[in-house]
Amino acid sequence: MDAEKTLQLLFHANRLKAIPRVGWQMRGVFHPESVAEHTFCVAFLAMILADSIKEKVNRERLLSIALLHDLGEAFTTDLPEPALRFLPQGAKREAEEAVLQDMLHDLPFAKDYFELWLEFEDRTSVEGRLVRDADKLEMIIQAYIYEQSTGNHNLDEFWKFMEHYPLEFEATRKLFQLLQKRRQSHLPSLS
Repeated sequence: MDAEKTLQLLFHANRLKAIPRVGWQMRGVFHPESVAEHTFCVAFLAMILADSIKEKVNRERLLSIALLHDLGEAFTTDLPEPALRFLPQGAKREAEEAVLQDMLHDLPFAKDYFELWLEFEDRTSVEGRLVRDADKLEMIIQAYIYEQSTGNHNLDEFWKFMEHYPLEFEATRKLFQLLQKRRQSHLPSLS
């Protein structure tokens, strides 16, 4: 192990604790979760979902993918959906690929970590697809929590996005549907 390069990677990953999830800020959520907080919740949710699906899941692979899925944001930061509309298609992925290649360069586990990240991006394994579902479900859980705890009801676009997002696992879809029902029962009537 090259201790210097490993320490540098740890410093880069540590940045995620200070990078806010910008999409929440843009919608009036003050002091939103950080990318690192989101990553923890995605990993935890993915672990729970792994026990709720029929497919066999490699937990080590699953949790590794969850921990790596937003690592590139240590440099790209959290680019919210409205900003992505103004970038060329695939630009975010290309940038994150370049960041990961740079961050992992010359580390003995670089190839393995990059391939795990690709499983998330390309949905090429049950673990990658499950983390993808967990990533989106965690976002909507956070939207629900912000609405309930802050009274901020400017988060409709997250819910509308999720209505058309193809969640792959029945367990994930059931949790999303339950959140929708809870939200509908708690939102004030517009009439």
